[in-house]
Amino acid sequence: MIDNITVITDNLGYLLSGRAAQGEPGGVLLSVLMTLGAAVLAFPGGVLLACCAWRFAGWPRKLLFLWAELIRGIPLIFVIFWLWFLLPWLTGTDLPGAVTVTLALAWFTSASVMYSTLAALNALPKGQYEAAISSGFASLDILRLVLLPQALRNAIPSYIGLLIALLKDTSLAFIVNVPELTTVAGQVNNRVQVYPAALFIFTGLVYYLLCTFLELGVKYWQRRHLLPTN
Repeated sequence: MIDNITVITDNLGYLLSGRAAQGEPGGVLLSVLMTLGAAVLAFPGGVLLACCAWRFAGWPRKLLFLWAELIRGIPLIFVIFWLWFLLPWLTGTDLPGAVTVTLALAWFTSASVMYSTLAALNALPKGQYEAAISSGFASLDILRLVLLPQALRNAIPSYIGLLIALLKDTSLAFIVNVPELTTVAGQVNNRVQVYPAALFIFTGLVYYLLCTFLELGVKYWQRRHLLPTN
């Protein structure tokens, strides 16, 4: 039992931050950074796509739905592989692996954000749109000032789920050897080859704690800034 704990404590720094001191972040630190980077791209992008789908009927909406269904119907692991080989060809340079995975996560998640936001918009009472029209608001102003703030507030529970899924999906970066938490745990396991159960139980516990704190943090922010006070 002591040896099981020792293999974790002896490699704790590497599991938490990789080689951050040498300018190469890894482990938990890199997982969190990729999550934040993908979220910054995916959530505003998905909301923008939802607004376009709400505002423009006909072929633009059908094209957005087709794109979203295509992305959501493909395993994320394939999206990572595609961008891993496609982006160097498009850009003419090799992007860092963490950047490629972050872009893949953002692209994949933005489709789900689009659907969640659009569902929240469509769930609002139609009378609000009609009342705003009768008050002289333009369609874009109705969306921006009246409907979207309510839809975003109502979609927060769905966004929390997507953000937690995004954090867990960073573990798929191991397939292209990006040194996030799962990858560095595997590297430590390959080096010591003695206590794999202890390492991967620790890894699972870290993911659980990260997801729990993330959920609690977002809910605290929601209560503090969005919910009405008496």
